Amino acid sequence: MSVDAAALAELIHRLPKAELHCHLDGSLRPGTLMELSAARGIALPASTPDALATWMRVDDARNLEEYLARFGVTLAVMQSAAELERVAHEFVLDAALDGVRYIEARFCPALNVRDGLSLPDVMDAVLRGLARGERETGTVARVIVCALRSFPWPHAMEMAELAVAYRDRGVVAFDLAGGELGNPAEVHAGAFDHARAANLAVTVHAGEGDGATSIAQAVHRCAADRIGHGTRLFEDPSLEAYVVDRRIALEVCPTSNVQTRVAHTFAEHPLARYVSLGGLVTINTDNRLMSGVSLSDEFRHCATQLLFSADTLATLALNAFDAAFIAWPDRQRLRTTAARDIETWLVDARRLIGVAA
Repeated sequence: MSVDAAALAELIHRLPKAELHCHLDGSLRPGTLMELSAARGIALPASTPDALATWMRVDDARNLEEYLARFGVTLAVMQSAAELERVAHEFVLDAALDGVRYIEARFCPALNVRDGLSLPDVMDAVLRGLARGERETGTVARVIVCALRSFPWPHAMEMAELAVAYRDRGVVAFDLAGGELGNPAEVHAGAFDHARAANLAVTVHAGEGDGATSIAQAVHRCAADRIGHGTRLFEDPSLEAYVVDRRIALEVCPTSNVQTRVAHTFAEHPLARYVSLGGLVTINTDNRLMSGVSLSDEFRHCATQLLFSADTLATLALNAFDAAFIAWPDRQRLRTTAARDIETWLVDARRLIGVAA
């Protein structure tokens, strides 16, 4: 594909976007990480924000667990209400600067209490930061509360109960994250029962650090409305067809999947297969800092590495609005506005990228 890089970058930036899979503790600004670390007396192996960004980008991981190790660095400076509010506020500002109109920030509040904050303290600080960013930019921001697979099962129930308690205050879903291999989702099925009984949406990380059986557990034991990653879904064609037929959205994070070695290269990522099958595929960053990407970067790579047409990119963008966990009237409002603006965007995009996939 021969397209002027600057023109393509500008075009993709203008595309109205929504992001459904982005970890708050994986998306700090490098400069903020440096400032907060300095205030706590924490030494970092870099002296400038650019150098720190390079160091934090995980290109040397051999698996998901090694990729996750970098989170110790960011979590060290997310232990006070002021720190959490700042990180959440900047999270929305950066999304807005990238043309993102709706974003779901996911994190595990249990990881932010080591300095004495209560779980409600953590939630309130994050929600204040997100709300401030939303007021300032117009980018709508909501929360997905994560439990961690590797923690004993009472932890997941505690996180599910917390998510339900904040359901009407900005939390839109409950999730299970963390090291996937050897930590089956079915162990935490009771927590998902609790969330669903309270009419809270459910998503599950699956098919990233483990195979299609992990996705099957997410779908059939946890009744997931969406699947986080779902990269290895192709390993079970029957389950793949079920997910496509039932319109269970895939929160695909291609750059992150290459970093964790679940996909060899961006060009070989199975998301193209899922798109061709008509799956409800959405594009996401996973962690802006650790993956060193913006959502615009991911869409641009879809155009250059997978040769997706302008119309395919438009469909992927709209899929994220369709699969968002926000209340239906708000989702319709966001989707209607995005669809109108995407139609205008397509006039220029078809000229630059082309129509045929």
